[in-house]
This record gives sequence, structure tokens and C-alpha cells, in this order.
Amino acid sequence: MPVTSAHPRRTRTLASVAALAVAALLASGCAKAGTAGSDAAAGGGKDSAPVEVGLVYSKTGPLAAYGKQYVEGFQAGLDYATKGTGKAGGRTIKVTERDDAGDASKAVAAGKDLIGKGTKIIAGSTDSGVALQMAPLAAQNKVLYIDGPAATDAVTGINGYTFRSGRQSYQDTLTAAAMLGDAKGKKVTVLAQDSTFGQANVSAVKAVLGGEGAKVSSVLAPPSATDLTPFARQVKSAGPDLVFVAWAGATAPALWTALDQQGVLSSSTVTTGLAGTASYPVFGSGGAKITFLAHYFAGAAGTDAEKAMIESVEKAGGTPDLFTPDGFTAAQMVVRAVEAGADDVDAMVKSLEGWTFEGVKGEQKIRAEDHAMLQPMFQAKLTGSGETAVPELIKTLPMGDVTPPVQPQAG
Repeated sequence: MPVTSAHPRRTRTLASVAALAVAALLASGCAKAGTAGSDAAAGGGKDSAPVEVGLVYSKTGPLAAYGKQYVEGFQAGLDYATKGTGKAGGRTIKVTERDDAGDASKAVAAGKDLIGKGTKIIAGSTDSGVALQMAPLAAQNKVLYIDGPAATDAVTGINGYTFRSGRQSYQDTLTAAAMLGDAKGKKVTVLAQDSTFGQANVSAVKAVLGGEGAKVSSVLAPPSATDLTPFARQVKSAGPDLVFVAWAGATAPALWTALDQQGVLSSSTVTTGLAGTASYPVFGSGGAKITFLAHYFAGAAGTDAEKAMIESVEKAGGTPDLFTPDGFTAAQMVVRAVEAGADDVDAMVKSLEGWTFEGVKGEQKIRAEDHAMLQPMFQAKLTGSGETAVPELIKTLPMGDVTPPVQPQAG
């Protein structure tokens, strides 16, 4: 049965962080979802010019499937947060989509064009490398930027104008750590792509499990690699107690086939993030051998916001998936910000800092110090195999159990 509990695990390095999170939570009010878009909201009154919001994301490219989930979630979240009006603070929210195709230069060009036309809110970024280029652009031009599925830890605290609507890699690692028990003396190998996302996961595993005494090594494959057998062999030869896999994109089927064929799934404990529904058949019978850390899967949370999101997305012909909540949360944040002052970016920023709200995954909080998105995480397993594989919730970890360290804000 699914279990929701406050996990007893606490690392010494994160004890002070947890205390800060609790203190910040007590110091701020808790606003329920649905208050956004209300007549009593700040800035309400007569209608005027639309508020321009730019969504710069991977509509095409290697992460297009994730981009689609994000946009569907954003549309559902905007409808939910504005109570179907499409307005906040008496202003119509006009959304303009731009495709970056996972290319940072295209994203920056799109961002500059939108800013030049008066856009003060930009959201999106499916790719971590793109997010790291968009964040400085936002700070330079003093516009509100809300990162999407891009999970690199480096976005947290990067500057005062940048927020995130999804989780970060450190939260994935803490979810894995919570299920592994005592890490002291164990050998851990991180298998990832040699990319911003992959390197961020290596750093996070070293910080968390390495900090608890585990011996952490890594095997990094070029993102362009299609023959992944040599990398699976490297993992097997290292003889790890735990294999932490951080992988994204179209080569995932080849990776899991290689790991199974080389006996990695049978010889070591393997954990990885539960990706989108399209990935479930990829694991085959090997899926039963994997313990999954999960950012989200449909039905995991059981909240009112989740039910509303699922209903809205399905009504529009879509399917709720891994990053649908990131778009939904971004829309909640946009509405909150617009209500605080559609033409005053500093007021928008202030309204989001420390905001606690009910999101798709449950209670979430934007940490004021570095704009980290604190949120619950999930542990899951796959039942069935191939086309019949479905996720099953094992445990929900509340946001206090998966709180990343505070990052001093860079600017």
C-alpha cells in the first residue's frame, strides 16, 4: 500500500538546512491554490492591456516530449489558477510560445525578442543548458524568469530574478538516499550523459552519498553515443553496490537494454528516476529489478490540484505525465506574480519569495533565500512489463525530507 510518512533519515550536513526550512515555513503564510485569480487579489480592478507571458521551451528537438507535457500542464494550470477566466488582477494573460529546440542560442534569441517587445515574464526551459543561459538574460534585463523541467542545481540561487517550477537534481538524489539505508563504505557508480544534467547528478550524488561515506565514481557517456554497451561494461566492472542512473532522451531504450544484457540489473542495486509513460516499456522484465525515485506520475499525489490537472489535460486530448506538474506550477506562479503587480517585476519577485501553496504534488514552497522549489517526492516501482507496465506508489516523502541545501544567491 502507498505510505505517506515523514522519513526519519537526516544527514548531518542537512540538519541546519532543515531547521532553516522549518523556520521559514513558520514565518510565512500558507496560501491555498484557488486564491489566485480571485477578485480580492492584489492589483484587481478594471481590465487593461494584456500581460505578455513568453513560453520558451523545447517544442521540437530531443526533449520535445517533455516540452509537450510542460505546455499542456501550463494551459491546465492557467485555467485552474484563474478559475477559467484567463485573467489575473483584472488583466488578461496572453501567452506567446517560442520553440528553442533545445538550443541555448535559439532560446536566448527568442528571449531577447520577447523582452524587446515588452514581455516581463518568461517561463519554460526544458533543457538544463538552456536554463543556464536564460537565467543571466533575465537578470540583465530585470524580467521574471521561471525555469521549467530543467533540473540542474545551478539554477537555484543563480540570481534574484530566476525561479523554478520543477524539482532539481539534488532532490532526486535525496529521494534515492532515503531508500538506501547506511551509505558508509558502499561503492556507488553514477551512470549519466556527459551533459549539464548528467554532471549535476554526479555532483549531487557525491555531495549527498559521498558526504555519508560512500565511495562515488562515475561513468559518463557522450550525449551523441548510440552504442552504450561499453559504458554498461564499465559499470559492471566497477562492482558497485548501487548504480545511480541519470539519463534523458531517445537513447534510453538502448541504455537499459545494454545494462540488462551486461548483467548490471542483476548484480547491483539500481535506482533511477521514473521517466515519462513512454519509457515504461523500455525496462521490460528488468523494470521489476529497479527501485525508482519519482518526481511525478499520474495519480501519485491524489490532491485536488492534481485531479483538476488530469481532468483538464485529458479533456484537451493530452495525457498527464512526468513534467505536466511543472507547467501547472509555472502557471500558478505566473498568476500569483501578475496579481502582485503586472508591470512591476520587483513586486512579482517579492510575491513569490517564501510563497507556500497547494500544488499538484501537495504542499509546495518557494524558498525565499535561493528560490528553490521545495516539494514532495515519491518512491515507486513498476508492476507488469512491456506495454502493461504501470507505476505503483511505494512512499511519499514530504518536502522537508528532500530539502536541498540553501545556495547563496549569486546576484
